[in-house]
Amino acid sequence: MANIIIYSTAHCPYCAWAKQLLDKKKVSYQEFLIDSDPDKKIEMERLSGRRSVPQIFINNQPIGGFDNLSALDKSGQLDKLLTK
Repeated sequence: MANIIIYSTAHCPYCAWAKQLLDKKKVSYQEFLIDSDPDKKIEMERLSGRRSVPQIFINNQPIGGFDNLSALDKSGQLDKLLTK
């Protein structure tokens, strides 16, 4: 099973949509709320090079945000990543 990390904030609709998509896939993920943990915000920016949320990583590979996750799902590539 894939190792999934999502950096998010408490009131971000894109974060909620990303988590809903992952929940629909019945995969577990570790979530870090960067609005309540400044160290995780710094970590997210260092790892992704981005400041926007969500930032999603699958098996340490930066995926990007919800739009990227959704595009992977529509192309069939997300299921392949989730089974690695």
